[in-house]
Amino acid sequence: MKSPLEKARKNPESMKAKILDAARRIFGEYGFHGTTTRMIAREVGIDISTLHYHWGDKNDLYEAVVMDVNNDLGRELRKVENIVHGSSLEERLSVSIDHMMDYLFDHPEISNLILLRYFSKTRNEADVDLKVPEFSGDIARAMDLTKDAKNPSPRAMMEVLGIMNGIHSFVSGENFFRPMLNLNRENYIRAVKETLKFLLVPAFVLREKQTKKAKNGSLSKKTEAKKKNQIKKSKK
Repeated sequence: MKSPLEKARKNPESMKAKILDAARRIFGEYGFHGTTTRMIAREVGIDISTLHYHWGDKNDLYEAVVMDVNNDLGRELRKVENIVHGSSLEERLSVSIDHMMDYLFDHPEISNLILLRYFSKTRNEADVDLKVPEFSGDIARAMDLTKDAKNPSPRAMMEVLGIMNGIHSFVSGENFFRPMLNLNRENYIRAVKETLKFLLVPAFVLREKQTKKAKNGSLSKKTEAKKKNQIKKSKK
């Protein structure tokens, strides 16, 4: 039997889907505790009993929103990984930033929900959670910071979280930052991409070069030591 979420996504024009889409926007703007089912029903243009008929109580609807965001974000990250696979680290980072910024600015409720869920002092009783650790491991693997997405090092996780927090903050803070910078939306998004690339790409690329240099140096020393041993043996 299909879940309400599966039914909603199978039929985007259904009442379930319309309620879910409105709930994503409103939960994303006001958080769980700042949102009421009446606010969502009013946004859709239905009475409260219709909303409860399709989704149950507020907690049930919020759980569906979290699961829906998880599904969307995971699908998008896999898409990015497929696009950048095999490219240089510099290109992987640049393309990933461009793609994810476009996606998240089109769906700002995702960044809002993530920041509200993890950094607000109040949480709901939902049994599901946003898969930030799991997604961070996938990103770390895509960036070649780890070979095992399920067990990345704390350093790799921190670096990915630093990237994602910067991205989510610029998206979620658009209404605050954009007037301060006196930019229209198109120029703001362009500036965010350029800023993130300026801050992030050189650091990761430089470390990659240093790591390769250190490995090559280590290999050269081993090769040199091997040659010396061979010479000693030949003299004997």
